[in-house]
Amino acid sequence: MVTSRDPARGALHGLTVVDAATLFAGPLAATHLGDMGARVVKVEHPHKPDPARGHGASKDGTNIWWKTLGRNKEALTLDLSSPGGAEAFVRLAREADVVIENFRPGTLERWGLGYEELSRDNPGLVLARVSGFGQIGPDAGRPGFGTLAEAMSGFAAMTGEPDGPPTLPPFGLADGIASVAAAYSIMVALHARATTGRGQVVDLAITEPILAVLGPQISRWDLTGTVQPRTGNRTVNNSPRNAYRTRDGRWLAISTSAQSVAERVMHVVGRPDCISQPWFASGAQRAAHADELDEAVGSWIAQRDAQDVIEVFTAAHAAVAPVYDAADIVADRQFNALGTIHEIDDDDFGSMKMQGPLFRLTEHDGVIAHTGREHGADTRRLLQELGYSEAEVQRLRDEGSA
Repeated sequence: MVTSRDPARGALHGLTVVDAATLFAGPLAATHLGDMGARVVKVEHPHKPDPARGHGASKDGTNIWWKTLGRNKEALTLDLSSPGGAEAFVRLAREADVVIENFRPGTLERWGLGYEELSRDNPGLVLARVSGFGQIGPDAGRPGFGTLAEAMSGFAAMTGEPDGPPTLPPFGLADGIASVAAAYSIMVALHARATTGRGQVVDLAITEPILAVLGPQISRWDLTGTVQPRTGNRTVNNSPRNAYRTRDGRWLAISTSAQSVAERVMHVVGRPDCISQPWFASGAQRAAHADELDEAVGSWIAQRDAQDVIEVFTAAHAAVAPVYDAADIVADRQFNALGTIHEIDDDDFGSMKMQGPLFRLTEHDGVIAHTGREHGADTRRLLQELGYSEAEVQRLRDEGSA
């Protein structure tokens, strides 16, 4: 278990990011940057907080998801559509390296907050624009959410049982993938800035990054005129590959992406005769005989308890993993050895566990300085840092601009 650390140790210490996005892809990209030491200022409407504050589970009326999504972020409220809020936002952008937004294309421009205005006194600014369908094209102005990207990317069409309907994930898959892509694109733009001295606009459509992780489906269609079918837990690339139930009611996942691993699995389950079959020599041919291979593997596993299966497979260097829920993850020895789970001090819960940064660095470890703060908790202090007097801050608050 890892506890919170000094943010000054982060690799991105000294970088300032303004998170003016809502829900998940944009804000989560900012979270990734904040985890590595960037200063992140979360901008929300004074009367319409990020809807993510109300998503998912809560305890004693306090949202849990926001504690993770809003970690390492200072909370500022501004109504960007008001003159006072827009002026404050320009001041904020003047001091920033990165602004992340996910308004519908054209919205910032309508408020007088396009890239030309935001970068006028800060030519090195990187503006990351995360939207459902991108900044150009006939569908640019449509409302866009991760669910639509999961549908339009081909993910839903290839997910589910062969005789069942297309299946959408019960979590923000496309948003999560887009958040990593957004963080990556921002760092690419910042690297370019180091050479040119100029910032630029990043145009990221949530529909595109998920396409990149679904394999060469576009090329397949172009060259063969075929699409990947729904195969449940199986795959068209190899077999045995499935989730198998053990005698004690647990589920285990088996993968045989490598030929050598497939051979080890069949030795373990007492079916070396399969290996000598001509069709066993390639993953695609094994997949065509998935019924036979699943029967061999599944019947062997069904007669044994999960821990026994795992020990035998591990000793044979065959690939196996238990199907986990959150309780299993928290108890897992490997996650704990990696420091995946952090325990962070929290004003509402005293302390709470959450996943830490996505990776580790040998010299600049990840940072979680604090959990998500209350809506607008830092507004007064941040406005004063931008040069507003106490009277001016109060005026902005009174008129609803902050």
